[in-house]
Amino acid sequence: MSQPDNRGEGPGEAPLDPEAQRIQAKLKRLLLGSTLVMIAGFVAVFAAILYKINSNKPDPSELPFAATVAVGSEAEVLQATIAEGMLMVLVREGSGTALLRFDQVTGKQVGRTDFVAR
Repeated sequence: MSQPDNRGEGPGEAPLDPEAQRIQAKLKRLLLGSTLVMIAGFVAVFAAILYKINSNKPDPSELPFAATVAVGSEAEVLQATIAEGMLMVLVREGSGTALLRFDQVTGKQVGRTDFVAR
């Protein structure tokens, strides 16, 4: 405590000249600006994560679906699934297999894909 006005300078260090002080001030502003940009980036990332977590996607089991669908009298249903608003039904008809696509809400057939051996 022999030199209370030392401000952390070593015993042989002279005060900075005005040019060095200007450079030091520019570096401090640059550091502050880059820190603010980084904080804004973190806020944006966390906001995106929270948005994705809280986005209200309805549960597929809660969506309305048709009570009955017509697949044919000789068809054996192998598998059924709901994908992108459509009811997909895999059926075997005799020796052939087909994928039937139905509207999930109305139950009307909107497409058919037959699987054939080559």
